Amino acid sequence: MKHLLQHFKTLTKHPKNAEELKALILQLAIQGKLTENWRACHPELVSGSNSASKLLERIKAEKKVLIAEKKIKKEKPLPSIEEEEKPYELPINWVWTKLGEISLVVGGGTPKSTNPEFYTDEEIPWFTPADLGKTKSKYVTRGRRDITELGLQKSSAQLMPAGSVLFSSRAPIGHTAIGLVDFSTNQGFKSSVPYVMEMNEFIYHYLNSIVKSVNENASGTTFKEVSGTIVKNFLFPLPPLEEQKAIVAIVNELFTEVEQLEDQTKTSIQLKEDFVTSALQRLSQTENLNQEWQFLQTHFTEFFTEKENVKQLRETILQLAVQGKLTSKWRSQNPNTEPASELLKRIQTEKAALIAQKKIKKEKPLPPIEDHEKPYDLPEGWENTRVAQITTIKGGKRVPKGYKLSDSPTDHIYIRVTDMKNGTVNLDGLKYITNEVYEQIKAYTISKDDLYITIAGTIGDVGEIPEELDGMNLTENAAKIILYQVNKQYLKILLSSKVCQKQFFEKVNQMAQPKLALHRIGSTVIPLPPLEEQKAIVKQVNSLMALCDSLEEHIDNSQTQIEQLMQSCLREVFEENK
Repeated sequence: MKHLLQHFKTLTKHPKNAEELKALILQLAIQGKLTENWRACHPELVSGSNSASKLLERIKAEKKVLIAEKKIKKEKPLPSIEEEEKPYELPINWVWTKLGEISLVVGGGTPKSTNPEFYTDEEIPWFTPADLGKTKSKYVTRGRRDITELGLQKSSAQLMPAGSVLFSSRAPIGHTAIGLVDFSTNQGFKSSVPYVMEMNEFIYHYLNSIVKSVNENASGTTFKEVSGTIVKNFLFPLPPLEEQKAIVAIVNELFTEVEQLEDQTKTSIQLKEDFVTSALQRLSQTENLNQEWQFLQTHFTEFFTEKENVKQLRETILQLAVQGKLTSKWRSQNPNTEPASELLKRIQTEKAALIAQKKIKKEKPLPPIEDHEKPYDLPEGWENTRVAQITTIKGGKRVPKGYKLSDSPTDHIYIRVTDMKNGTVNLDGLKYITNEVYEQIKAYTISKDDLYITIAGTIGDVGEIPEELDGMNLTENAAKIILYQVNKQYLKILLSSKVCQKQFFEKVNQMAQPKLALHRIGSTVIPLPPLEEQKAIVKQVNSLMALCDSLEEHIDNSQTQIEQLMQSCLREVFEENK
């Protein structure tokens, strides 16, 4: 416990840790760990007539009175708790019991929705699990609808007194709240009506502490559900009543502190995101790239603490690359570089020769590039062109109807979109086709010298083919891009940048399943630098992407340290229970 409190602020450094920290606090609470000092200071409030065993006797007496007054029905005794069922040792003067022993577990019902006499605006508050999911509040007074007294009488819904604890038992399981007024619920609840209403806050925290284990053990095919019998038999660690109040006060205080720290963390993250967005925007628009870059570098470890921010940095680097901003100094040092216009002429000559040799098909002439299609002004020596002017684009092929892909290795691998990850093809989990299938689709292969681009499902992902997959078959949901005298790494950078991705998504066919047509890829307008500058761009980008990798590694290490700290706290808590 000391270890936990010592590192409280560190553990809330990432928002996702706040919920884990709350769960740990609840676990400590229901085990009596939070009130060890309190018990030592108040022995008279937890022993003798104030012990949990005496409280249990009082509860049983209250229950007998309610049965005698016919306010509740007498139920079958719940099975006794065996020693091996007890998950941990309780503090002195606590006792193990069951939720159904210390509270009435009440289901709900839904009045017929077609009868307007059963529903009204202001009468009996009636809750569904969705109502609690939307409010996420500890206390509730109304759901989206109220029911009438007649609706209550004509359904299995039941009226529960203010202070009762709602617990959703299906779709989804585990939404909890305390009703501040008399209320009713639909059948998605198994609510707890304490026989001693002062216990309701502790019961509320207890139910929240077991939600995860209840979910894991719930049954159901269409949706998970826990029955009233299961809820009644929840093992319940019962503290003395005054200690319950102390536990609730401590939990509430710690939760408030966690939430304050969580809000501070979220505010800090938002400020960092705003800074990063602003800094990267300045970086994209400035004429003095070096000055802005040096400013940004001084704040890397301070502001790039989330992977989403590093992702933005990667996108900005690609954008700067294809605008020629990363190589402005290189251009000044290499003034006699052959311009891209000469490269384009050589590519056109090569393509014309391949067409004459019938190695590739003659394509329809591409329209001239209009001024409005040009995304920005290009550096001297660059040219605007279209993808199809410097490449040939070919689609893959679907496996013939009636045939299935196999896990059993053959000589022929069928590369799917699901295999294409992080700019390459993942070699784990590949699928294979038979020789018979291969003979039917053998013209639709891809080379290690080509790039791939996904055109359906995931759209616009660009990557390379590993040498091991040279000449393998390609899915119909991707296309191969055959390059002519263009640096492959530069074209990959270019096609992955916003200047191309924006055009791809503008051109996606929204009829039925979205798909990027091959001729749309070919008509995409791109900036083409001189060949030597393409190589310089690739070198710069690779260097900066390595920096991004380093930032992400730093983030991973930071998160790992916090997770290890959390695990250390957990070990401290649970090793004490062995």
